[in-house]
Amino acid sequence: MSLKDKVVVIMGASSGIGAATGSLLAQRGAKLSLAARRLDRLTEIKQGNPEAEIEVFQADVTKKKDVQAVIDGTVAAFGRVDVIFNNAGIMPVNNLDQVAHDEWQQMLDINVKGVLNGIAAALPVMKQQKSGHVITTSSVLGYEVLLGYAAYSGTKYAVRAIMEGLRQEEHANNIKTTIIAPGSVKTELFNSINNEAVKSGLENAMKQPGSEMFALDAEEIAQAVAFVIDTPANMAVNEMVIRPTQQEV
Repeated sequence: MSLKDKVVVIMGASSGIGAATGSLLAQRGAKLSLAARRLDRLTEIKQGNPEAEIEVFQADVTKKKDVQAVIDGTVAAFGRVDVIFNNAGIMPVNNLDQVAHDEWQQMLDINVKGVLNGIAAALPVMKQQKSGHVITTSSVLGYEVLLGYAAYSGTKYAVRAIMEGLRQEEHANNIKTTIIAPGSVKTELFNSINNEAVKSGLENAMKQPGSEMFALDAEEIAQAVAFVIDTPANMAVNEMVIRPTQQEV
């Protein structure tokens, strides 16, 4: 199999895992549509890969019209959609007794509704093609619950349920599904944490000697995404949990 000329849409592509995946797939010859709210970041990725075929779209995953425009623009540019990678997400951290209604709504809108919007936009194209691949970023905390992360874990458990339902509904149409569930990764996701004590503690931990054993680089997750995209048509990796070797949870 080869990644060359595969048409891949990446939602949440402006930083972290999305940006790393975009750059890696560009180097391997994929045709890319990169989407995020920060258009300048996407333009930097495109300029950094001048030989790659890359379209960029400013899009908010909570807005179904934005997501649909990404898919429509991809089909107009490349004629098909082989893969959509629903990667946008946020991770506020607070105990439930903080009653953080705004944080809860944001997480539901981005982490859950954003995934549903991506599926809704791409699925008709994939069904018509009789092929496709939907990849979504979940988390180790979609399998475990930690103190302070209950609401976030709830959104990631929801993603697992949605993706398993999609697998059952669409496998006969040759549409593959994959959940990428990382453990701790050095990305800008921590910027979405409003609890300053938790945020600073995590950031400091990432800077300590030997931190690579407790937190992965975004490029390492990108390699996993590239692997699952590159599998043959008769092989679907439905779930991939990727922890740093010394991560306890």
